[in-house]
Amino acid sequence: MNFNFSLSKSGSLPAGVSRPTWVVVDLRGEYPARQPQQPLRAMLNRAETLEALEERLDRLARAEWLHGVLVRFGELKLSAAAARAIQGMLSRLAAEKRVVAYLPQVNMTTLLAASGASELVAPESAEMGLHGFGLEQLYLGDFLKKHGIGFENLRIREYKSALTPFSDSEMDGANREQLQDYLDSCENAWVQDVAQGRGLSEAQVRGWIEGGVTGARQALEAGILTGVAYEDELLGPASQPLEAVLNLLLPVRASSKAGRVAVVSVEGNIVTGPSRHNPLPLPLTGGPSAGSDTVVAALRHAKEDRTTAAIVLYVNSGGGSALASDLIWREVQTSEKPVVAVMGAFAASGGYYVLAAADRVIASPYSMTGSIGVVAGRPITEEFNRRHGLNPEQLGREEALMFHSSHPLTERQRDYLRRAIAETYARFVDRVAQGRGLSTEQVDELGRGRIWSGADALERGLVDELGDLHTAVQRAKELTGLPYSAPVWNAGPKNRLPLLPEFAREAQDAAQLKLWPFGDEATLLLSSGELRLR
Repeated sequence: MNFNFSLSKSGSLPAGVSRPTWVVVDLRGEYPARQPQQPLRAMLNRAETLEALEERLDRLARAEWLHGVLVRFGELKLSAAAARAIQGMLSRLAAEKRVVAYLPQVNMTTLLAASGASELVAPESAEMGLHGFGLEQLYLGDFLKKHGIGFENLRIREYKSALTPFSDSEMDGANREQLQDYLDSCENAWVQDVAQGRGLSEAQVRGWIEGGVTGARQALEAGILTGVAYEDELLGPASQPLEAVLNLLLPVRASSKAGRVAVVSVEGNIVTGPSRHNPLPLPLTGGPSAGSDTVVAALRHAKEDRTTAAIVLYVNSGGGSALASDLIWREVQTSEKPVVAVMGAFAASGGYYVLAAADRVIASPYSMTGSIGVVAGRPITEEFNRRHGLNPEQLGREEALMFHSSHPLTERQRDYLRRAIAETYARFVDRVAQGRGLSTEQVDELGRGRIWSGADALERGLVDELGDLHTAVQRAKELTGLPYSAPVWNAGPKNRLPLLPEFAREAQDAAQLKLWPFGDEATLLLSSGELRLR
């Protein structure tokens, strides 16, 4: 195969050449879907977003002077859902230009993303890692007990496993069943997506996993790659990096007079109050939190904006507070403008609750969704306190101290929480039944705390279509009769008048470590959001 293109060593074009014929795009790191709405996070964010990547690739596709694009895959930290979104971007680009993907590391996510390209090339020494999908969950029950900490875990129902890593010492049968089914569904989706992208049979693609491909030459023979070459062999005089040609890629300025689409994001644990971010990588507490005050204000801004015809609700959350989830759901449910919901890697439990009233629901086949169930729980530090000479004294009514961890729940407190989670579950089931046009009996059978892949959720009526954010924006425009060229904007709260500058308040919040982020919440709509495909 002839590769006659590349970056010139000097960074300049040959004499007589005014514009490059090839552009080099580097993919590395993480690709969050959208730019963070909080000012501090936006200021500190160094990762390119899928939103920005799509806009740049679309501009490359429209460049008449461009012949092809070399996509260099670096070390990527992508969810399978994000990899599939990049596959779609490269596929749309490949419909207009020759697209070559260069893959020093060939694994499940990079191959999924790269399979949208016209050609796939790797060096002879490329690392191969096509081993299928797996996941690992750490159980802390015995560890916590060893240190004098117990954990209360009340749940509806048998599949609701969000808090079992803290209360149990091992995985129970119901959780093992649902997670294995999820992995199987993701592997099937991967085989279908890569086969379609590469124009091969599913049997051939599945054979790559089962055959244990170890090297680039073997990958070439198996049809995984279309060529084996080092990067310097792809170098030529008429290529430039993307950053060097941005001034040549004029964006299309779409008018909002006919209408536009607003995107509102729900990312991270769903909590009451404002959205915030904890930079420490701790279970349940680390990373971004979607505050109901912030999300509701953003939805209201989009609903009140006269130029906005439709709203896309992007959800990448494993759930959280039942109260906060219901407040966001209500804002979606009362929207007179069409709302199209789209899932990221997670839209489970409270993450599913918030989108149940949307006019259309879109999921990646790799999305972890469902988990229609409820949990209530908290640590018990009674033995820990005794061992370390700590003696919290309590006065007043025992119900008022229900969420203090120094003593186990009394039977009266436990009965109260059981009734509370039963009421919340009934409300959750009713919300889903209304939004999805199902009976409460059907939703209860689909619920029970069970997670589903996006593909399995489609078969069961919990979602309407498989796709990504690009798909959701298109559907929003179709529902309102907008042209595909209509503009899209990220909606945030309208008028922020904090006592402190917003970035200063976020820094203050980030400095306050919260080991239990849900306060005195009686019930939680929480899924196993820490699970990641490997």
